[in-house]
Amino acid sequence: MNRKRESGKTREPKKPLEDYRLRTRLIHGSFATGRWDYDHHVIPPESRSVAFRLQSVHRGAEGFVEFATPVAQRAPIYIYDRLDEPTRGMLEENLAVAEGGEMAVTFASGMAAISAAIFSVTHAGCQVVTHRTLYGCTHELLTHWAPRYGLETTFCDMTRPESIAEAATKNCRVVYFETPVNPTLELIDIAAVREVVDQLNHGRSEDERILIIVDNTFATPYCQRPLALGADLVVCSLTKDIGGFGTDVGGAVIGPNRFYNLLMLYRKDFGGVLSPRNSWSILVYGLSTLATRMVNKQKTAMHVAQFLLKHPKVAHVSYPGLPCFPQLELAKRQMVSYDGKFAPGSIVYFELKGADGEAASAAERFVDYIAEHSYTITLAVSLGQIRTLIESPYSMTHSAVPDEQKRAAGVRPGGIRLALGLEDWHDIVADLEDALDAI
Repeated sequence: MNRKRESGKTREPKKPLEDYRLRTRLIHGSFATGRWDYDHHVIPPESRSVAFRLQSVHRGAEGFVEFATPVAQRAPIYIYDRLDEPTRGMLEENLAVAEGGEMAVTFASGMAAISAAIFSVTHAGCQVVTHRTLYGCTHELLTHWAPRYGLETTFCDMTRPESIAEAATKNCRVVYFETPVNPTLELIDIAAVREVVDQLNHGRSEDERILIIVDNTFATPYCQRPLALGADLVVCSLTKDIGGFGTDVGGAVIGPNRFYNLLMLYRKDFGGVLSPRNSWSILVYGLSTLATRMVNKQKTAMHVAQFLLKHPKVAHVSYPGLPCFPQLELAKRQMVSYDGKFAPGSIVYFELKGADGEAASAAERFVDYIAEHSYTITLAVSLGQIRTLIESPYSMTHSAVPDEQKRAAGVRPGGIRLALGLEDWHDIVADLEDALDAI
């Protein structure tokens, strides 16, 4: 890659970029990029052009021929925003580094990214094996829309990786799961899933191989990098912790270069393109501050989880950082920050005491009280913002999932999801205590 010149000198870091820590690279990115011919900007510029000027018909034809190829990935000819454009490309370069992948392709939302990852590697007659608990919209995608395209979805309990082998047929092409799982925070052992899938792939041709796709939204690449643990592709919602401020919607698929052409062509034809404006915000404000925000949020999450664990009105608390977390050993092995420290994330899931009806009523009154009286906690879906958000997954984000399936997966009417922000933890605990006293 060509480095920009300043006063006849090539701008070059003293050390190879790989020698700098990831927390630093999230801020400075690729230093000099082939995505845009700029030199003196401290902050990456933002493109706002739908179409790009071409020097000749030959140049335009060359761009279409090279579109979605490894050549275009490194030295693109820009033609039209929906194909490729500079700001989005710079974000994708940095996302690939953050997740430890060779490439990243961004989309207009997290669901657009999930759809692209699954549908671009499957066809009619294929089977998708997935964990029993999924985000509500992902569940609906696989149970309502996927069958219309001839895809079969089979659910199993991936906390037992061997259940994948029990569920997979010869038509299985994708094993898909979240970890930590939304909203219960149970973990799936990615390395163990890799071992099972490798056994299933033995003797299969390249076209028949099963791919592992992991939704890394809850952990973020700061806390967990599934590609290094055996995943083939990672999907995430950029709207959440990576975007960080609740102002921009987006999604991404990250993985090896061999998937780049397919994902770019899928995005071109289905049109779920991330806008340059959203790309710029996520690149400049979100990704660069991810590490700083997550360090602070995790400290708060631990304080809040410990408070809830001791409260007499709370029946159960799930947080990977707690000593009583059932999968603590796996959490410590799998959820690790860039500097090798345990990184259990910023989400806490808890349930209030009582039988189903009583717990559901208590949870509703609790969350409603928060919505009316709390200063530090906001009733809103989504997560990963600088503000602490609370919601009731059973009736809100996971409402599309059948009741019996939710209950079997541990998503109960009295369950509450708390996504910690950057407020002082003392104030958050005080607001929680006030609300618990009121019910």
